[in-house]
Amino acid sequence: MTDPRTDEIAVALFGELFMADQLARNRISKALPKGMELSHFSVLNHLARLNEERTPAQLARAFHVTRGAMTNTLAKLEWAGHIHIRPDWDDARQKFVAISPSGRSARDAAVASVSPLIAEVVTALGADKVRAVLPVLRELRVRLEGED
Repeated sequence: MTDPRTDEIAVALFGELFMADQLARNRISKALPKGMELSHFSVLNHLARLNEERTPAQLARAFHVTRGAMTNTLAKLEWAGHIHIRPDWDDARQKFVAISPSGRSARDAAVASVSPLIAEVVTALGADKVRAVLPVLRELRVRLEGED
């Protein structure tokens, strides 16, 4: 049996996380360049940071979405010319996804459009407070990922 005070803290924590997530997604979505969705930006940012190819299945796992949802996002990014999808020459059933130069430019434009918004929030909260909470949020994410 858990302590009722711990339950209250847990409910409050997750309530704040869910609301902050919703508000952040909404604000960032509005700031993205026209036609870019948050899912597109997330995939382009991930591929740009890694700077190497990934399979659609690896991307789906990384974002904790279904393969179908990732396939849909990748199809839109490919149509826009932001990614290249090639077959795996060793295993024809598998494909590899890489960011294109156009995708890198689109990602950079998106970063430029959302950076002031994010920086404004960090400035308002104070860099020291944000720096202090990051390890806790990171540990929470790691624990939650381990439960999948």
